Amino acid sequence: DAAIASARTQGLLTDGKPTLLCCKTTIGKGAPTKAGGHDVHGAPLGHGEIEAMRKALGWSHQPFVVPETIRAQWSCKNKGRGDYALWRARFAAYAAKYPEAAAEFERRMAGDLIADYSAQAEAMIAHWLSEAKPVATRKASQNVLDQIGPVLPEMFGGSADLTGSNLTNFKGCGTAKRDQWGRHISWGVREFGMAAAMNGMALHGGYIPYGGTFVTFSDYSRNAIRMAALMKIRVIHVLTHDSIGLGEDGPTHQPIEHASALRLIPGLDVWRPADQTETAVAWASAVARKDGPTALLLSRQALPVVVENAAQAQGAAKGGYILRDAADPKLIIMATGSEVSLAVAARDQLTEKGVAVRVVSMPCWEKFSEQPESWRTAVLGQDVPRIAIEAGVTPLWRQFLHPRDVVLGLDRFGESAPASQLFAYFNLTTEALVEAALNLIK
Repeated sequence: DAAIASARTQGLLTDGKPTLLCCKTTIGKGAPTKAGGHDVHGAPLGHGEIEAMRKALGWSHQPFVVPETIRAQWSCKNKGRGDYALWRARFAAYAAKYPEAAAEFERRMAGDLIADYSAQAEAMIAHWLSEAKPVATRKASQNVLDQIGPVLPEMFGGSADLTGSNLTNFKGCGTAKRDQWGRHISWGVREFGMAAAMNGMALHGGYIPYGGTFVTFSDYSRNAIRMAALMKIRVIHVLTHDSIGLGEDGPTHQPIEHASALRLIPGLDVWRPADQTETAVAWASAVARKDGPTALLLSRQALPVVVENAAQAQGAAKGGYILRDAADPKLIIMATGSEVSLAVAARDQLTEKGVAVRVVSMPCWEKFSEQPESWRTAVLGQDVPRIAIEAGVTPLWRQFLHPRDVVLGLDRFGESAPASQLFAYFNLTTEALVEAALNLIK
């Protein structure tokens, strides 16, 4: 005990670098016949071993009884009450002298947003609706950060050595370094470390942490993302280069199964927006959500404008909505992200052929599933044939389809080539969508 305490003290005194304490231990120490083996790891010791261990340790107390002498040494309740009372008294004095700063501290520690956040978010979405132009959604994300970063001081961002690609910095954020204030940090090539640290920041309170990497590298972050969902904490993962559309980096960097893998995590909202407006809606939702994490899947390539009016923007906030409609539609095409524009183009061609088509954009399945059945039925209809298209694995789409319906996707790894060539190679095109539609309804 003394050696451990001494080493810990030395570690605390070391400045500028971490200290690693290596302790040699024996698993199950005290169990006479099972100590040091795997039997004590995942199974009960058993009555005989427990009695033998009691005898070896000289332990005579009844099960679940903690002797008062040990309780007194270990309990921190009284000390904690005293320390907390002292802190409250000091904070009260601080609040009396600096009431605005104290109120801001309490707001941020409670996880509450500024009073007019909803109005500011609506204004931001309206702005990008009116100013929308073709842009990569990773850039659309940075455009949003340029607006919300200055008005939400609790936003703290970063990237796993990919800031120039993820675009997670914003105007005036400043770079956080040792002894240097800032609201954006370079985490280095350590996605899990970044995601775990974001969890710690959210648990501490006072910040809304977000961090960026490529979608395919979310595999490295997955354990921490899962824990954020389990703990229901507000962290935001900015995951760019969301499909084969990233191009020549090839199959190692092209996410195929990742959107589905993330959607399988209970409590994680996964957004794959189709343009600037849907990206603004996704960010507004992620920031407002206090009860769990959000992943934003964003494109490398520029995407056309698809959202045309405020009603559609409001529909996007519900996770799935009618983007283009027709009287008595004979077919519904569903899509996310970069494939939404393909669905719109296919609808236009099918309309010219006399086929009435509804296009449904589904940027966030989790939000859509939370909507009342009346909304979901109004969007997806009941007996109308459906086609889904997304540049990723297809099985999860079946929850939204009838047995005969069709999914255009990618149930294999990608290739290395320019994005336009890849979409054509894998038949994720307007022409392929039109052909599949005509075959489905004939």
